[in-house]
Amino acid sequence: QVQLVESGGGSVHAGGSLNLSCVASGSIRLIAAMAWYRQVPGKEREVVATITTAGSNYYLGSVRGRFTIVRDNAKNSVYLQMASLKPEDSATYYCNEFPWGNYDWGPGTQVTISS
Repeated sequence: QVQLVESGGGSVHAGGSLNLSCVASGSIRLIAAMAWYRQVPGKEREVVATITTAGSNYYLGSVRGRFTIVRDNAKNSVYLQMASLKPEDSATYYCNEFPWGNYDWGPGTQVTISS
């Protein structure tokens, strides 16, 4: 069973940038699609960005043009480059297989954006 560990979160001011990393304990090469998700307390987890093995991607409308998802199968890693951050981007960010989140959820990484 692949285990996922996210890192790179932090606290920044609006307009700032953060780069999140997700490292898997095993190969992600054959996982058709990986995604970054985020969740705030009291709300459902939402998909922020997805990327397939072919490199096709999808972005949540509110982050399109500001976030970039990158996948490196050789490093068993998925990254989320976040720029022009807004307070509404504040959440705990997770990575997992898409669309079912088939692997155990990692601890996530907290992102806090102050205005």
